[in-house]
Amino acid sequence: MSIHKYEAFSKVVEQGSLSKAADLLGVTQSGVSHAISSLEAELGVVLFLRGRSGMKLTPNGEKLLKPIVEILNWNGHLKQVVASIHGIETGTVRIGTFTSVSVHWLPGIMKAYQAEYPDVEFQLMEGSYEQIENWIAEGKVDCGFITIPSREGFDVIPLKKEKLMGIVPQTEPFDTLSQFPLSLAEHHPFIMHQGGTDYDVQQIMGKAGIHLNVRLFSKDDYAIIAMVKNGLGVSILPELVMQGYEQQVCCLELEEPRYRFLGLAVRSIKDASPATKRFVQHVEQWVIKNVSVEDEDIASKHKGVDRNEDEPKHILSHASR
Repeated sequence: MSIHKYEAFSKVVEQGSLSKAADLLGVTQSGVSHAISSLEAELGVVLFLRGRSGMKLTPNGEKLLKPIVEILNWNGHLKQVVASIHGIETGTVRIGTFTSVSVHWLPGIMKAYQAEYPDVEFQLMEGSYEQIENWIAEGKVDCGFITIPSREGFDVIPLKKEKLMGIVPQTEPFDTLSQFPLSLAEHHPFIMHQGGTDYDVQQIMGKAGIHLNVRLFSKDDYAIIAMVKNGLGVSILPELVMQGYEQQVCCLELEEPRYRFLGLAVRSIKDASPATKRFVQHVEQWVIKNVSVEDEDIASKHKGVDRNEDEPKHILSHASR
């Protein structure tokens, strides 16, 4: 079977369209259609339902998706190993990330990495904590920025412990506060972040017996800051999100300090591609150099630390939530 047929299959699944898949692959639509039809004939199953709304996987297509993605991943891995034997660093690193890391860390990380390995490309997928973990587990990304603890089955490199901060408008009655009382979220409209920090906030408020007065939801960190700035409510966001926005709102420490723990996860550092292994090592070194790191505080909260000389320095194997 030709790897090109698997690539066509994967792109059609990803895009839900023959024409969009063809554009990305740099071939004609009829070429993609022929590749899919040929693959269906070889496998003896119908892979897609073709309709006005696009291409949708059949139940048999769903069953074959994961092994085909795995074949494509290992094919990419093979190419990178062969290139490294010849002294060439090449390949693609697919990264799962969320907004604050994309804005404040990744530009510097990627610039420094590509200065050393200019032939390595990046693909970014931005989503919630849960989505990123799913992408890692499904092989849709090679590595992903997550919060620790994560689901079981990952190798996790701890990166940073950061405070969760209360944010309020720069107006009365908030401008006299020196800390963010948790009760503030009960007596004033609360703007809840969806897709990550909401889990941390709900845990904090549940333990404190606080009933959140949630009025608005948003997946966008910076939309929440804008809403708070305009007096629509108060919120709680990680310290990293607030970098560069401290002048727009009052940024207060919680009356009882709470933290999130950032890490970089891969399914298995041992089985990762050469480019991914180098990227993971590069991220750890970049964070140590450029960000205030408290690895011991992170590591002390987990058991089962697995050390290997060929792996990054601080790996929490199979950390679980």
